[in-house]
Amino acid sequence: MSFCPKTKVNNFNSPVLIAAIFICSIGGTFQYGFSVSVMTSPSMVNESCLHRYDRILEEWEVSLIWSFTVSIFCIGGLIGSLIDHWHLFSLRKRCLLLNNFLAIFGAILMLLSRTAISFEMIIVGRFLYGINSGVGLSAQTMYLTESAPKKLKGMVGVTIATFLSFGKFCGQLLGIRELLGSEKNWPWLLSFNGFTAFLQLCTLPLLPESPRFLLLERGNLQAAEKAFRKLWGKKDYTKEVEEMLEEKAAIQGIGNCSVLELIQNRRVRWQLLTIVIAFAALQLNGISAVYFYSFDVFRAAGIKENKLAYAALGTGLCEVSTSIVCFMIIESMSRKVLLFSGYMGMAATMGVLTVTIYFQVTATTVPLPGEILTQSFKSAGYTVGCTINWICLFVLGALFPILVNLGNFCFLIFLAACLICGIHVRFNMPETKNRTALEISVEFDRMHSKDKASEKKKSSGICEIKVQQTKL
Repeated sequence: MSFCPKTKVNNFNSPVLIAAIFICSIGGTFQYGFSVSVMTSPSMVNESCLHRYDRILEEWEVSLIWSFTVSIFCIGGLIGSLIDHWHLFSLRKRCLLLNNFLAIFGAILMLLSRTAISFEMIIVGRFLYGINSGVGLSAQTMYLTESAPKKLKGMVGVTIATFLSFGKFCGQLLGIRELLGSEKNWPWLLSFNGFTAFLQLCTLPLLPESPRFLLLERGNLQAAEKAFRKLWGKKDYTKEVEEMLEEKAAIQGIGNCSVLELIQNRRVRWQLLTIVIAFAALQLNGISAVYFYSFDVFRAAGIKENKLAYAALGTGLCEVSTSIVCFMIIESMSRKVLLFSGYMGMAATMGVLTVTIYFQVTATTVPLPGEILTQSFKSAGYTVGCTINWICLFVLGALFPILVNLGNFCFLIFLAACLICGIHVRFNMPETKNRTALEISVEFDRMHSKDKASEKKKSSGICEIKVQQTKL
């Protein structure tokens, strides 16, 4: 490939890649975050039933319907992540493109729900939003991480979480009464995802397909070179292309592995365990519970009713700010250190919060599957991770009202989850920064080898991976 041999990239100066991040994220994790934060008040359920059935629901009935409305989003996300495993075997961009129709159809139901006086339409629309988020979470992450240069992969990965946080913040901002949170405008608030989906639908065709996907899975060198040049510009990425070709040679003749094959393959069991723990801790760190039941949490903390929306807005702004800081420092720090310090910091925060409430004192995760698994396992790895993510989110959304009965001690559960993930990252996960998936696989083998003889074979680790994968 005839890349420019002298130019090197040390900063984020690829305009098409920046556009790809915005286009993919605005119709991907932005919608996920927006849907998580925008459902904060069950009043519309009671009003709808009063108008249609001429009766006021009891408090437990409203809570039951609202809990189901909140949780149905997670069920849709789980289904979407499972569907996405099969669609990712085809083109990444096409998967993202078709996914927008689910959000648009769901938005139409949301917009018409008030005219039809039907909260059931809201439930169906939220279910479709969930499927859209489940597909988009995996597809967007794979497309962006496969399209980014190795030196920028960490920064690009953080933008996925940044837009998720930005979506949460926008949902809270638009949800205040002065904007779309009023009785008259709430259907427009719930249907906002349709506008972002339409924006992605119009702009996504301008982007190329994932170059890594074209090279490693389609074997189309000419199309991959064209995608490289369009996304990265005229820069010297010969070494990265050579690494991709080396990985292609190592997995030659091996197709995409299924989830069952990933689970059964002992060679990648530590990578799989890392993915499961990291994605579970992503939800069990406690922040999602705050967004699902933000008004209840702040109301219990003694904040006045007319200030609840602004308190929730402050929470979203803090998360966006933290994500931006992480974006700025991720390429100057170790991935392992960031994950470990982040979860230990959250564990400490949960401990302090438990103590302060008792006495009445008034990380974004790195896209691990894309870094620690070779190409043949990536799709299955994202499916497993996202499935764990949605299951934990569903369980948390359903059980958090019960956990609140534990009082201040409910935060100890989140503390334990953060501690477990932090300890696992510290002792069982190698550094991934500026390493290829093959190099990381060899490092996992070295860390968890039971006999010293295996370390002598480190130099031939790439060949061993090929032999083990061929046995599938």
